[in-house]
Amino acid sequence: MNPACLSSIAAAIAALLSGCQSAPAPAPVRNVAALPTMERIAISANACWFKSGDAAFKPYRLAPELNSFSGRPRILLVKRNNPEARPLAVIQAEGHPAKVDAFGPLFSEPVGTRMTGDIKRWMAGDKGC
Repeated sequence: MNPACLSSIAAAIAALLSGCQSAPAPAPVRNVAALPTMERIAISANACWFKSGDAAFKPYRLAPELNSFSGRPRILLVKRNNPEARPLAVIQAEGHPAKVDAFGPLFSEPVGTRMTGDIKRWMAGDKGC
């Protein structure tokens, strides 16, 4: 067989094989609605602030209120030994895409700056501590 013919056959086979390859899967889309955003924040806050044994959060307890009929799922940070008292921090979201608000006296404390940074990272999809 002549070399030009072999080259044509190889090119045809390569074209056929490339047609059989599937396109790369699209990157997963992160759900940015209020509830999934607050679920992500609550899971990360629980893991990083409380389950890790972080001393800065020992005096507090996480109180998630994600099933909200108001359309504003939220999590509260309350005193560990007095969970019925007024929350020291509230993190809530509403809308699609979620608009997250965080407020309360704990954000004025030294740990508040760290909390704000963590919340922003978790809102963006980061799951790390």
